Amino acid sequence: MENIASLEEALLNGDNSVSNSSDPSKTRGNEVLTCYSNAGFFSILTFSWISPLLSLGNEKTLDHEDLPLLVADDTAHRAFTTFRNNLESECGSVKRVTTLKLVKVLIFSTWQGILLSGLLAFLCTCASYVAPYLIEILVQYFNQEHEFKNEGYMLAMAFVAAKLVECLSQRHWMFKLQQVGVRMKSMLVAMIYAKGLTLSCQSKEGYSSGEIINLITVDAGRVGQLCWYIHAPWICVLQVALALLILYRNVGVASIAAFAATVIVMVLNFPVASLQEKFQGKIMEFKDKRMKATSEIVKNMKILKLQAWEMKFLSKIFQLRKTEEIWLKKFLVSTATITFLLFNASTVIAVVTFSACVLIGIPLESGKVLSALTTFEILQMPIYSLPDTISMIAQTKVSLDRISSFLCLDDLQTDVVEKLPRGSSDKAIELVDGNFSWELSSLNTTLKNINLTVFHGMRVAVCGTVGSGKSSLLSCIIGEIPKISGTLKVCGSKAYVSQSPWIQSGTIEENILFGKEMDKEKYEKVLEACSLTKDLEVLPFGDQTIIGEKGINLSGGQKQRVQIARALYQDADIYLFDDPFSAVDAHTGSHLFRALDMCQLGDEVRKKEGKLDSIGLIEEYDSPKKLLKNKSSSLAQLVAEYTGRSNSGFGS
Repeated sequence: MENIASLEEALLNGDNSVSNSSDPSKTRGNEVLTCYSNAGFFSILTFSWISPLLSLGNEKTLDHEDLPLLVADDTAHRAFTTFRNNLESECGSVKRVTTLKLVKVLIFSTWQGILLSGLLAFLCTCASYVAPYLIEILVQYFNQEHEFKNEGYMLAMAFVAAKLVECLSQRHWMFKLQQVGVRMKSMLVAMIYAKGLTLSCQSKEGYSSGEIINLITVDAGRVGQLCWYIHAPWICVLQVALALLILYRNVGVASIAAFAATVIVMVLNFPVASLQEKFQGKIMEFKDKRMKATSEIVKNMKILKLQAWEMKFLSKIFQLRKTEEIWLKKFLVSTATITFLLFNASTVIAVVTFSACVLIGIPLESGKVLSALTTFEILQMPIYSLPDTISMIAQTKVSLDRISSFLCLDDLQTDVVEKLPRGSSDKAIELVDGNFSWELSSLNTTLKNINLTVFHGMRVAVCGTVGSGKSSLLSCIIGEIPKISGTLKVCGSKAYVSQSPWIQSGTIEENILFGKEMDKEKYEKVLEACSLTKDLEVLPFGDQTIIGEKGINLSGGQKQRVQIARALYQDADIYLFDDPFSAVDAHTGSHLFRALDMCQLGDEVRKKEGKLDSIGLIEEYDSPKKLLKNKSSSLAQLVAEYTGRSNSGFGS
């Protein structure tokens, strides 16, 4: 929660970087660290460290407060910080990341877990082949062929010890892989989320919110799932090598036939694997299109309902889903083909091996046959897992390509705004010869030759016709528009109120506090200033009322006033309001205007008013009285034109 608060504060102040100074240990809920952090060897070996939590879960339903905290090294905050630092040191900049470098940094950031799980996998694999190796000796023992005294007891102890080592090493192997998978997924999710906060306007045009959600839920999740198969390739080679050694001990040169059959079966997978990679790319492409269309439809559902366009857009989603299903079927058919081939591979290898023994003339004794059959049975596991491994590698490669291409997108310029410490200058905003453009490649600049100086305590109103660049001027102050040339200095913190209200899901109180501590006196003052007191009396739970997605259960005026209250509660040095009274009635707007003057902006303010012309130039800049008194000024003409239209509309 503290991380979220620091992130919200950074966004509010116009900071493009994700704050790393927050303390992850300050988390609401249980303050007790997990028993795994200080568990002993026997507790870790038997997983008894989790017994207290299981006992508590047996007594009652677990709540968030019942879950212990992770140690600092296992938190997503620490993992993300380490991953980002490693990525920047490897690539120089996140924008220059490639798929290969991304894989390298992921492995380097989790190398300890990968190495330990690899050692456990090696131990488990070797222990699993003890039984096939000793089974021939056991058969000889049953045939009264004793080599030393108490040989039977020794064989029984060896079988039990090997199985015990295999089971324990396999459980800890899976546990470590799961830890590595969760860590990789959390690092990628945090990286994608942080990148989404700093994307430039041009980059946002190519990625909708639905596509970014796909990257977080599907692609990052698939990278985490790959950890289950991360050791599969070399384990497959090790298992085949051990199996061939045991077969050579039992059937001699006939093991060469078994090796040839195994190689042929595995080579047959590569053409199908390349097809799977192609199919997976197509599946994700059409999945993105479907998610993008669904997100846009849900976002504009009110318009679709009013225009009765539901069925038309529903058919569009079905059409995209049908195309996605076509590629999904092709992918599943290729997977089924590989599974069919490898499901019968062990039987084919056994038939080839025993046929070679018969042709060569190698005697098939009971001990050797049982040992060979046991070896073939164990060899089924890597052969069965091979198609899943190939499929997962193909899918993960597509996901890593998509994530790396997303991370390479352009960010907002970090040098647009020069941030000065609070109190270091009497000028709140100083803009000299500023040229800004939403499209850097375009010849037409959005704002041209802007010169603006705003002192602390001054109130400035920007007027102009529709599309003249009023909102763009505020956007350049908060660093959203790429800068072509000029100097922009901002002294102090900023609070921005957009033209379209932004409401987060949660209570009204959470929307206003926005991560800050509750100050009851200031809170009540802000509610009164924004005319929210009467609205809270009407709502069923007052300021604890849950606001739906995008404030759907609030009116337009209520959402706008909640947004203004959020800005006022921050005690910022600079307030940027983009047409804040557009969604409120005249009476409420007048009350808000007077309350803002007296409550937040001070009793003594110097009033200045500027007008933007149609191409983003500041045409005139002076006090409102002087501009309105001069009938030839553009502001006076604009007011006269608006007044004439209003009177004409009222009379008609």
